[in-house]
Amino acid sequence: MPTAISTPARTTLHQRIAELAPGVELLLPEGEGPFPVAIQMHGCGGKKKLQARWAAVARSAGWAVVVVDSFAHRGISQLAAYATVCTGLQLWGRERAGDLFAMMEWARQQPWADARRIVVAGWSHGAWTTLDAMSMQPGAAMTKAARMADIPDEPFAGVVGAFLLYPWQGVGAMAPRAGLRIDVPIRAIVGTKDSVVGGKGVIRALTNMKTPSSPIAVEVFEGATHAFDELEAQDWRNRYDPVLTERAHRLYAEFLKGLA
Repeated sequence: MPTAISTPARTTLHQRIAELAPGVELLLPEGEGPFPVAIQMHGCGGKKKLQARWAAVARSAGWAVVVVDSFAHRGISQLAAYATVCTGLQLWGRERAGDLFAMMEWARQQPWADARRIVVAGWSHGAWTTLDAMSMQPGAAMTKAARMADIPDEPFAGVVGAFLLYPWQGVGAMAPRAGLRIDVPIRAIVGTKDSVVGGKGVIRALTNMKTPSSPIAVEVFEGATHAFDELEAQDWRNRYDPVLTERAHRLYAEFLKGLA
C-alpha cells in the first residue's frame, strides 16, 4: 500500500518526451494512416509481455498502439519496481501522469496518428495514473502534481476514451476524491478476487466516482485475481485465466472499434 511520495526535480514537457520516446514500442496496423491511437500504460511491475498481446488486439482492430515504458529512463529495474513503485515509495500516479501528458502530445505530433482519436489504456498503476491525470485541473496544480512544466492547456485534446484494468484506487489516488474532469467513455475491468487493489472497494470507488456525464462502465469479472491476463505471472496472488483474458481482449477490441 502506498506510504510515501517521491519529489524528483521537475522536467519540461519536451524533456519528458525526449526521455520516453526511445523506449516507446510502436505497432501500426495495415493500410494507410492516419490511424486512431491507443496509448498503453503498464502496471507497477513495468512493461511486460502481456502488453504486446494487448497491443496485437488493438492493432487488429485498426489502431496504432504506443506502449509506454515509464521505468527505463528512470533506471528502475523490475526488482526495484516491485520494491518501490508497487509499494508506493516512489512514482505515484499523479507524478507519472506527466508521462501520459508527454506521450499524448508526442502522439499528436506523429504523421501516422489521427490526433482526434486517442484512447488511453491502463493496467493497475497505469490505470491509477490515467484516472489521476483525468481528475487534474489544468494550471499550476497540475504542473506541481505531475512534476512537469509546459503542460498543454488541454493535455487530453483528441482523447475519446479510456480502458482500465484492475486500477489502484486506494491511498494516494486523487480521482475518488476529486472526480473526473474529462468527459469521455470509460470502461474498467475489476476482478472480485483481486487481493492487490481490492475487488468490492474498487468497484464501489469507480461506480461512485463523479464524472461530467456518463458514469464509468465497470465490468465485474467474477473470480478474477489481479493480473488475471498475465500468462507469466509469478506473484502467488495473481492467477492467469485464459477464458477471462479472452473475454477482456474482446471487450478491448469492441471498445476501440466503437470509437474508431
